[in-house]
Amino acid sequence: MLATLFVVLPIFAIIFTGWASAKTKILGPNAMTELNRFVIYLALPALLFQITASSHGSELWQPGFIAVFSISSFIVFFIGIFISLRMKTTMTDASINGINAAYPNTAYMGFPLTLLAFGSVSLTITTIATIITVCVTFAFAIILIEISKQRTGSPLQIIGKTALSLVKNPLLISPFLGALFSASGLHLPEPADQFLKLLGGSASPCALVALGLFLARSKPITRSTLSTTISLVSLKLIIHPVLAYILGVYIFGLSDLYLHVAVLISALPTGTGSFMLAEYYHRDATITSNAILLSTIFSVFTVSAYLSVIS
Repeated sequence: MLATLFVVLPIFAIIFTGWASAKTKILGPNAMTELNRFVIYLALPALLFQITASSHGSELWQPGFIAVFSISSFIVFFIGIFISLRMKTTMTDASINGINAAYPNTAYMGFPLTLLAFGSVSLTITTIATIITVCVTFAFAIILIEISKQRTGSPLQIIGKTALSLVKNPLLISPFLGALFSASGLHLPEPADQFLKLLGGSASPCALVALGLFLARSKPITRSTLSTTISLVSLKLIIHPVLAYILGVYIFGLSDLYLHVAVLISALPTGTGSFMLAEYYHRDATITSNAILLSTIFSVFTVSAYLSVIS
């Protein structure tokens, strides 16, 4: 448990830094908005482009692992949407809640924990899970949101408006361009690669500071909000890894290494992607911020329990 706690502590420290900065007025009332704009339009697109542009299909083509992680992620994603729609929310909010249930914090917790538990051999597998999370699940949520926003016009007009919105969305176009670059067989020049890593590396810490700023001014949680939050946290920390285990053992027959990495990453708490998505679409981030915070707290126990079982 101590090893997991040491990985999680920096996340809490950055969130607390944002919270304290708001309470002490070190950062002004517009800081959260500007930080999120920086993340959405600069840092996160750089990260998504760098990940996909530097990926090579021969190394990443692990069909069994891809199937297990993708299927389990999409199942909890759609369960999260279903739960939210039953609460009479919009498709935009429901899609963001789906991401709350299916978006593990691979950037801050995935790589250090898999490295600690399984060694450097696990890093490529963790990269595959990261690409699925940020470039497939995340992108699918954006597509659902954009489709739901188009309410008027003929089917052809709706398709046209949706396509235009998707092309203009930096969180979707950047990994697409990165994939095209990777498919071309070209390699990023070292200065360009370092630039993208430096800029992209700021995405998660800035998003966590923004999360702390939001928590400092967020309104009290209601009973219905708490119920939804608990459901999403349960999906993320319990249902997601259980599904990954069942699929990995009984359907796809993964080796021990691939199985344990799939389950461990599925058991990680909600990452900041859902918070950035909520801010981008100007939605109330109360459920999202609490889902990130609570899942991170409880993951110390759930992740530690799994690591102790397999050790």
